[in-house]
Amino acid sequence: MTSVYKCNGKTIRPGQQFTDADGTVHPGSWYTYSAEQKTAIGITEIVQQSHPDSRLYNWNYNDDGTVTSTAKPLDDINEVDENGDPLLDDDGVQMVTPGVKSNLIAEVKAQQGALLAQTDWAVIRNADTGDAIPANIATYRAAIRTKATAMEAAITDAADTDAIAALFLTYTAEDDGSTTKSGILYDWPELG
Repeated sequence: MTSVYKCNGKTIRPGQQFTDADGTVHPGSWYTYSAEQKTAIGITEIVQQSHPDSRLYNWNYNDDGTVTSTAKPLDDINEVDENGDPLLDDDGVQMVTPGVKSNLIAEVKAQQGALLAQTDWAVIRNADTGDAIPANIATYRAAIRTKATAMEAAITDAADTDAIAALFLTYTAEDDGSTTKSGILYDWPELG
């Protein structure tokens, strides 16, 4: 959690001077004042809640530091005007705003492409010279494709925002010192 400081309704930042309601200019070191001095000047500290994942939620901070959030649409939205008629682009195609699922699938595809690009040299060499693709590279490339297909299927099959959130790779420290891994997204195989 982070803190925001306000004086007279204005946000003030540690290290920057500010002018209080009485016209007194306070130096950038005001944050070192005691709690009593800050209260007397009218400085309030607002502790901000942690915000939700921006990939899944639109959110904003309220004046009291709490967060208001709304889950982003999971599915694509066909854009319409105020009359409910399709909004068309310059080519006459209906405009579509991608939903969370489409955005995540695009990320998976981009990551898959970047990972495969690291070993494209072996495929190109094979096409140019006939030299065999090393077995470990062929296995790795197949594993990348299989994992991408599984990630995309998991995204597509997720029923709601919580189900999508559970797909992200996380590590949890256990009491015995071990780490537990959960989630499928972005848990890519490594080249062996």
